[in-house]
Amino acid sequence: MKKSQQILAILGVILLVGLYLATLILAVLGKNFFPLFMAALFASMALPILIWLYGFIYKWVKKNAGQQQDI
Repeated sequence: MKKSQQILAILGVILLVGLYLATLILAVLGKNFFPLFMAALFASMALPILIWLYGFIYKWVKKNAGQQQDI
């Protein structure tokens, strides 16, 4: 389980770095790429929030499932 979490964390970091680089490159390219720039900017803000939310919900569901089995 720990190995899979490390792999997912590394993939998340690579994805975020790629989004940051894409945002920077699209910002430099100019007005023609503005919609792509906004999409990359939104994704670079939304992705960390979603990753945190999925982790929080996973821990919450796992904790609640463990409590129900003890009854």
